This record gives sequence, structure tokens and C-alpha cells, in this order.
Amino acid sequence: MRPGEVWLVGAGPGGPGLVSLLAYHALGQADVIVHDALVSPDLLALAPRRTQRVFAGKRGGKPSPRQADISLQLIELALGGKRVLRLKGGDPFMFGRGGEEAGALATAGVPFRIVPGISAGLGGLAYAGVPITHRDTNQTVLFLTGHDEAGAVPGAIDWPAVAHAAPVIVMFMAVKHLGSIADKLLAAGRDPQDRIAVVSHAATPQQSVIETTLAEAHALGDVPTPAIVVLGPVSSYRQSLDWYVGEARKHVFG
Repeated sequence: MRPGEVWLVGAGPGGPGLVSLLAYHALGQADVIVHDALVSPDLLALAPRRTQRVFAGKRGGKPSPRQADISLQLIELALGGKRVLRLKGGDPFMFGRGGEEAGALATAGVPFRIVPGISAGLGGLAYAGVPITHRDTNQTVLFLTGHDEAGAVPGAIDWPAVAHAAPVIVMFMAVKHLGSIADKLLAAGRDPQDRIAVVSHAATPQQSVIETTLAEAHALGDVPTPAIVVLGPVSSYRQSLDWYVGEARKHVFG
């Protein structure tokens, strides 16, 4: 990393073992780490004690920094000659506002680098034994976010089109509105018996999975967050591919 440069880095969905080598090296070189709420404390602990840590977490329904303020902080730190690591859960360009922050840096003339991370919509589901593609079930996948800037169900989404766009739909930040989303998909003709898996705290020791159907999505009750939701036939593979249990979980984090 060079002084005056910002690296937008994906921290993956879980512990330190799921980050890239570039991310690992950035942790050791950065002067300042500006991190999200979803970044593992174990990952932050890999940085030297001298490294300044700045919390910039945004969580639905909780007091959060404004996105414009976060982008401005990155710019000011870089213009002050700092080597800045912007560490974001999952992948910065997958519903992570990485594009907005990179755009702000580009406009300000601040050099930056993008370091991709493993998205919860891929790696998190893999830890739950759910392959998002399988030759026997689907050749397409659709990714969507479950809330808009105001925290409501996204009105800009064409739900009738989404309902039939792909056999598998992966939903980010959708737990709060899952019942309403299910209603929209059912009204558009999606199969009520389509399977749903909700993976909470994916790829961490606290991971839990709830399974249901589209018709029963309203009855889920309180679901731990953060969570990733997958709808479609691939959820059925959990019965044989759920590897992250018992001794396997102890081995990964023990």
C-alpha cells in the first residue's frame, strides 16, 4: 500500500481464513482501517496494535454513519497521507456500497484499489451446504437486496419478473421483509412449496440455519442477523452436503 491510497477490501463472510492474501497483507500495511460492523474481530486483531481502527458500520434499523460521511472520511484520510484500508464484510461490490465509495474516491482524485472478497451469497451458503448452482436444478441465479435506501422493500424491483427470472434467488438483507417479499413472489405465481434456507452468522462459530417454504415464510419469527436467504431447489442439497457440523466446525475454528 502507498501513502495517500485507499484499498477497498472484501473481508468475506466469516473468520480470517476466508480472506485473500492481498487482504491479509493490507492488514499489516495500513495506517488506518475503516471497517464495517460485519468484519470479524479476529480479522481486525491481525493488524498491528499501532494501526488506527475506525468503526463505520451500517446496520438496518440501528444508528449508522451516513454514506456520504464515510466516503468523505476515506478521502480526508488519504489526502492526509495515510494508507487507508476500507474493510467491508463479504465483497465490496456485492450490495456493499463499494461502487459508491470508489466513485467518490475517483471524483476526489484519490488513488484506490479494489480487492474482492468472498460474498456471503456464495461462501456463506457453501458453509451451510447449499451450492447456488447445480447442473440438476438450475443454470441461472438471481441476486437481490431485501431493502432500499429507506429500509423498505425495494419498490424499483419488478417482482413479477423476478419471480420467474431464475430457479434460485439469493437475497441479501432480506430477513426483515421476507414475509412481504414472499407475498409478492407468490402473487406473481412462484411455487408456494419452493424451499427457503436462511443462514444466520454464516461461516462463523455462531452459524445457524432455518429451513422453510415460501408459503411459510411469514411464520419464521425472529431470525438472527446478519443473514443470507436462498430460495429454490438447491436448498434441498443441505440434507447431504451440510458439512459444517460437529467436529468439522470445531476443526475450522478450534
